[in-house]
Amino acid sequence: MTGSAAGPATPVARRIVLCADDYGLAPGVDAAIRDLIARGRLNATSVMVLPQTFSAAEAARLDALNVPKKRAAIGLHVTLTAPFRPLTGFSPLAPDGTFLPIGKMLVRSHLKRPDPAVVACEIDAQTKAFVAAFGRPPDFVDGHQHVHLLPGVREAFLDVVKRSAPGAWVRQCAGRRGALFRAAGDPKGFVIDRLGRRFRRKARRAGVATNTLFAGTYTFRPGTDYAAVFPRFLTGFRDGGLIMCHPGTVDDELTRLDPLTGLRETEYAFLGSDAFFEILARHGFALADGGRLG
Repeated sequence: MTGSAAGPATPVARRIVLCADDYGLAPGVDAAIRDLIARGRLNATSVMVLPQTFSAAEAARLDALNVPKKRAAIGLHVTLTAPFRPLTGFSPLAPDGTFLPIGKMLVRSHLKRPDPAVVACEIDAQTKAFVAAFGRPPDFVDGHQHVHLLPGVREAFLDVVKRSAPGAWVRQCAGRRGALFRAAGDPKGFVIDRLGRRFRRKARRAGVATNTLFAGTYTFRPGTDYAAVFPRFLTGFRDGGLIMCHPGTVDDELTRLDPLTGLRETEYAFLGSDAFFEILARHGFALADGGRLG
């Protein structure tokens, strides 16, 4: 033989962003997210600046993971819902001193949209707090409990991002067209998808970059087999898509602030397992270096 036939080309993996929400919420959440970033199992996290446990020291611990090589995009998780208080002090967004629960915020935003100037003032204050902690603007911006998608919020949100973090991209929450969200099985996901499509159109008109697709919602029922749920997020996905997740360990602060507790430990265990990378590879995906969209 004078030579050998070349084998089939190895498919190039599609690159996605896997973003852990709620950094800053509680020590057990923060430690789990840092661990997964250090092990190359997350490439983005969005930071809440309102919780009492968040500090410049906490920001420095997270930032240190990007030295000498950037491992993860670090974004701002804009927070406008209970049980947190606005940075701007008294605000019509928080008539009793704390923001409204997300359910009430959702209803109010459709019945009587919040004043965009008031919303912009609070988002601007949170952006400045992020810059003070990290020494730079966020790589991207999204919203806790997807509050940035709401009418009256989304317009102000996009305006502040363009002005205060012009190099940042924003999270749009529309998934693949068709079967990703089913109202009967995941009503919350269905609502997020509908709101996300409107938000995506507004972001495009504003000239603000977004992820291509979004996934990561499920019913958050106790006992959910996250290892069985995760592959569904990858079906029909493509380059530049973003999957949100909520890893963590349960501590007193988390229990005090948020109803999502035990499932954070389930997600943490799966993302730290061999099965996680096996599922990514089987579906032809890899994590984008440093959480870059393109």
